Amino acid sequence: MALRKSLVDPSDRSPLRTDWRAGLPELHDDAATLRELRRGDAQSLVAHLDRARVLKYIARCPTTSAGFVRFIRWTHAQRRKGNIACYGIVPAGHNVAVGVIQFWPIEPDFSTAEWGFALGEAFWGTGLFIRCARLALDAVFRQLGVYRLEARAVDVNVYGNHALAKLGATREGRLRGGFHSGPVIRDHVMWSILAPDWQQHRARTSNAN
Repeated sequence: MALRKSLVDPSDRSPLRTDWRAGLPELHDDAATLRELRRGDAQSLVAHLDRARVLKYIARCPTTSAGFVRFIRWTHAQRRKGNIACYGIVPAGHNVAVGVIQFWPIEPDFSTAEWGFALGEAFWGTGLFIRCARLALDAVFRQLGVYRLEARAVDVNVYGNHALAKLGATREGRLRGGFHSGPVIRDHVMWSILAPDWQQHRARTSNAN
């Protein structure tokens, strides 16, 4: 516990760490903005995520604008309770979300958390996800006090597993039969990133640039 606390300066009163339940602060660079989902994102999310190749790798998502409106309202309610932080991915030059990145606690204090993500197929392989993931991971490790961050990716999701490896995550093992989508049952690959791992990865990638 002392190690986890030492990773966050108690004098750091950043919005995400202290006030995120009242509303997620925007995160941005020149490639994209991460912000809380809005009602106006619903149609775009249907268009980008309700596609066969995307649905092959994620849990079932809404298939209508009305369904996504309900989902967006749910994320706001769960954020106020401290149960989830859900960011919409808005590429530069766009004003609506084309994907999401979500974080939720496994431990009540968020020291261990899990994350998941979904991005429209049109943006696969563009580098957009890696840029957005770096923004999000910087925030949760520095400002939410996360020490261990877990992710599960479907075993056949080459893009998702490659992206996690590229972010410096450690592949820990296989969760047999962990993914269910209708009649389809696949294994999950478990990945983790520890706060010190992320600090080292960011230092290496910053130096490389």
